[in-house]
Amino acid sequence: MPVSNPLPGIPLVESPIFNLLVQSPDWTDEERRIATDLHERGFAVIDFPDPEIDQRIERVLRKFAPRFGIDLDDRQSIKNNGANRRVQDAWREDEDVRAIAANPELLRLLGRLYGRAAIPFQTLNFPVGTEQALHSDSNHFSSIPERFMCGVWLAMEDVHPDAGPLTYAPGSHKWPVLSNLMIGRRAQGSRAQSAQTPFENAWTAMLTAAGTEQEVFCARKGQALIWAANLLHGGSRQHDGTRTRWSQVTHYYFDDCVYYTPGHSDEPTGFLDLREITNVATGELQRNRFLNEDFAEARRQALLDQDRRRRWPWQRSKRSDHGRDQDLGALPEDFDPAAYYQLNPDVAASGMDAASHYRRHGHREGRAYRQG
Repeated sequence: MPVSNPLPGIPLVESPIFNLLVQSPDWTDEERRIATDLHERGFAVIDFPDPEIDQRIERVLRKFAPRFGIDLDDRQSIKNNGANRRVQDAWREDEDVRAIAANPELLRLLGRLYGRAAIPFQTLNFPVGTEQALHSDSNHFSSIPERFMCGVWLAMEDVHPDAGPLTYAPGSHKWPVLSNLMIGRRAQGSRAQSAQTPFENAWTAMLTAAGTEQEVFCARKGQALIWAANLLHGGSRQHDGTRTRWSQVTHYYFDDCVYYTPGHSDEPTGFLDLREITNVATGELQRNRFLNEDFAEARRQALLDQDRRRRWPWQRSKRSDHGRDQDLGALPEDFDPAAYYQLNPDVAASGMDAASHYRRHGHREGRAYRQG
């Protein structure tokens, strides 16, 4: 009989009661091995569960190699000059890329590991190593509740040590998820284009303090690495510029969450850089949700309730006696506080509640209150 989980707002593989949950008899030995690796080290290696994976890989490489000026039969045609050589969201144009991202067996496994349905939302296809600095995906792709995100990296060929293998810091997923507040930075009004760069000094210091040694993953073709949202990972240096390192990365969120970019958000003020994601498996927009309710509606109702609590009966009577209630505008059903702050930075700087400001001033001033 499955063990009841009293902490559904924490991914199962990140849970403080993981050792209890993983003993459930409905787990297979292989699932338990993968879950334990993710829990303890922040990553797990699997053989990609698709009997047609070799054929899919061959078709993907043949399709995208010309886009990078690569002749698959001529290694000297490969020149990794450090440019950002990748195709983002190739699932929109290629069925094999989409099939890899939405593999049913992988989705089932991820659902078991995290306790919620997995949602593939982004693909990245690379012909060579990225040489990307160590980083946590939690600053690019986070969720409320936290840590309901993971990545899966698939090797599309045997990876040579000189080709710039994937690298990671085992155990770093257990460290705090850094926020702008932690590093003394405000996201709103910042001109930083990268959600990663502002945090790199802090990650370096944490690695040094912990004495954590990086590992590299010299994968064989068809192997995949699942990593936790907060695991520090990147691309190691490519020592041989004539070697490819074909791979596909798929990023996954999980159901019933709010999806946003923390590196561009100030959570304490309610300024969230929300994401609109498409479920690769279905092609449909995945709504931001909060405890099984539409997030925008739940937030609107919370703001209305907050405003009602602030207005005591005697205050309502006094305002009515002086005709001041007539100056208060109605709150639109599609009012978005985060968008209102973003579109009206002076309001955010004032610290005033977004809904209250709109009702008292914004509606008369014709201020925008939602994106688009």
